[in-house]
Amino acid sequence: MTTSLTLTEVFPPLKNDLILRAARGERTERVPVWLMRQAGRYLPEYGEFKAKHNVGFFEMVKTPSMACEITLQPLRRFNLDAAIIFSDILVIPQVLGMGIDIVEGKGIIFDFLLEKPEDLDKLYKDANVCMDLKYVMDAITLTRHTLNGQCPLFGFAGAPWTLMKFMIDGGSHSPLPKARKWLKVYPEASKTLLNLLCEKTVDYLVGQVKAGAQILQVFDSCAGELGPDAFQEYSLPYLKDIAYRTKEKLMECQVEPVPMVVFAKDAHFALDDLANSGYDVVSLDWTIKPTHARRVVGKHVSLQGNLDPCLLYAPENELKTEVKSMLKKFGTQRYIANLGHGVHKDVNPDNVRMFVDAVHMYSEEINAIS
Repeated sequence: MTTSLTLTEVFPPLKNDLILRAARGERTERVPVWLMRQAGRYLPEYGEFKAKHNVGFFEMVKTPSMACEITLQPLRRFNLDAAIIFSDILVIPQVLGMGIDIVEGKGIIFDFLLEKPEDLDKLYKDANVCMDLKYVMDAITLTRHTLNGQCPLFGFAGAPWTLMKFMIDGGSHSPLPKARKWLKVYPEASKTLLNLLCEKTVDYLVGQVKAGAQILQVFDSCAGELGPDAFQEYSLPYLKDIAYRTKEKLMECQVEPVPMVVFAKDAHFALDDLANSGYDVVSLDWTIKPTHARRVVGKHVSLQGNLDPCLLYAPENELKTEVKSMLKKFGTQRYIANLGHGVHKDVNPDNVRMFVDAVHMYSEEINAIS
């Protein structure tokens, strides 16, 4: 029998393991909190850094020292319980051969999109994601060391369906449902693509853990667009495969598996399926009632979320009231506080600080009397 090894001996000891304990269902003295898109464009220092170095988005992602610096910027401002590596879900389509850039004012620009099954032949199916995305691995390792144990570091990837949608539609919004049309017109080609993306995502996540990621999140940002039946066929099986195969491959490498989070936005209809999909944590968008989610998922997984991102525009009293209400509804155990989606680019950082501090303060108060 093999014994799982950990990477703790090569990195500084962890000083704050709240989020890992919450993910595993262990008791926490306060609720851990982090934010999706917590590093980036809403922070003045991010804009200053980008202007100073005169670099584009993917140049920053592909330069480990820059990705590390941007990852750490919010941790200098806020008392966060996790960092998330500065990267993008589209790095997988990039290494498969799609030229992709993010241009200010224009959004995501692809050099080509998948229009018919024959276009799958344009993809580099034999791409070695760990080698081709070594810059992500290097950024993770550098950031783990630079964090000096302050808090855990998230790695992440996009789910196969969401990546497929971007590769066909060119983004998360399209005037025509081209990606969903593929599912009906080209079902076998769709599954071929989803299987390819699943395989590469597993390798990518395993590589991130080997590089130093201590917790992983899989983003299925377009999940709700599928509806219940299509989700069962074209998203859920691949999400499950990613969870089980990632942990299995880590064990085969004698590396201890890390907690895994799944975020299937707008997939309200699949909460029970997600709770039994192999992930330790189910992350919720802001349109789901916390009490309903607790009832549906049961006690064997933790929950994450789900403050409406627009509440970060609210006056201080309203924001704090909503945070307190959210904590009471979720409870303070097996729970990670977060937004129901990413931070909007025009949010005042002071409101982010209020959110983070309110989570800590109110959850400690609730724990003290419970």
